[in-house]
Amino acid sequence: MSFLSATLGRVKPSPTTAVTTLARELKAAGKDVIGLGAGEPDFDTPLRIREAAKRAMDAGETRYTALDGIPELKAAIVAKFARDNGLGYTTDQVIVSTGGKQVLFNALMATLNPGDEVVIPAPYWVSYPDMVLLAGGTPVIAETSLQTSFKLTPEALEEAITPEALEAAITPQTKWLIFNSPSNPTGAGYRRDELMALTQVLLRHPHVWLMTDDMYEHITFDGFAFSTPAQVEPALYDRTLTVNGVSKAYAMTGWRIGYAAGPGVLVDAMRKVQSQSTTNPCSLRQWAAVEALNGPQADLVPNAALFQRRRDMVVEMLNAAEGVTCPVPQGAFYVYPSVAGCIGKTSAAGTVIGDDEAFSRALLEETGVAVVFGAAFGLSPHFRVSYAAADDVLRDACTRIQAFCAGLT
Repeated sequence: MSFLSATLGRVKPSPTTAVTTLARELKAAGKDVIGLGAGEPDFDTPLRIREAAKRAMDAGETRYTALDGIPELKAAIVAKFARDNGLGYTTDQVIVSTGGKQVLFNALMATLNPGDEVVIPAPYWVSYPDMVLLAGGTPVIAETSLQTSFKLTPEALEEAITPEALEAAITPQTKWLIFNSPSNPTGAGYRRDELMALTQVLLRHPHVWLMTDDMYEHITFDGFAFSTPAQVEPALYDRTLTVNGVSKAYAMTGWRIGYAAGPGVLVDAMRKVQSQSTTNPCSLRQWAAVEALNGPQADLVPNAALFQRRRDMVVEMLNAAEGVTCPVPQGAFYVYPSVAGCIGKTSAAGTVIGDDEAFSRALLEETGVAVVFGAAFGLSPHFRVSYAAADDVLRDACTRIQAFCAGLT
């Protein structure tokens, strides 16, 4: 009998974390490495937010809090949903956790039983399928494509490609659809009319709940108007968990504060899970999040403009690389270029590029640019670049990628 849990054997470590760790280790060893794997802004948390944490510390806010968040933060979250999304919640419908990942994990742990299925559009954030597996459920992958701008269509939602066979994505065993817009890893954002088409499918399947990951809500480009599904189709309000956090928009990745609002019966169950794991998030970080949500939101506009400028540079330079096709994302700070034109070729150092993992590995070994291969996100042949880095760093990295691709034969 194995000492380790059989459940652990169903999952794999996070590839994005592995790439970021490897890049850091190579840098520490003196290698010339550019890490484009981490999904976090490269600038500091705004001063007003840092000062709020200091004030909380000086005021003695260092003890246990309510396990699901301090009242002030829950009230700020209720106000945020009303202000930004037109969604009405009460504080007892809100939970605060140690990052958005814990929010998602709590919900899956609280609801999944063996045999339950969760529909996940691909490409997906690397943690979605593994969290479903850890919670005892079965991920069902609904593939998108470059041709659909990496967006799930109503037809794909009702008939998706899974690893086993072509079958209906939504079955009597389906419990959740996990939805992410703008998307990690593609940056694809769904327009209101596209969301409406998807929500109509869900209305035909009343046993399916919707988990929306809105983490990149405030990082959108070209006048893209963000909407969240429960806002577009109010009839889904009673079976939607709307998830968000302060990590991306406010450059607070290391602070680890995520939150969600949804039906009381679900949030109560999530509280029960959290009560037996981490209990409350860090008290000081909660007070910082209060300031983030309640304070002036003016910083969000120039930050989005900064990322849009970087996006434009990266997309242009990657599309100039031989064998690479890079679509233009609507939000977040990632691009997800195709390397279909590079597969089957050989690198200057003699590596055969058999798939996107081989491409990414050879790129790191031969040029020092660390990216995440597309198979980690469930759709090949692609790779993900995070352009949450300084302009000169991105320019250097894209120049190296161009040279690497030019050397393929």
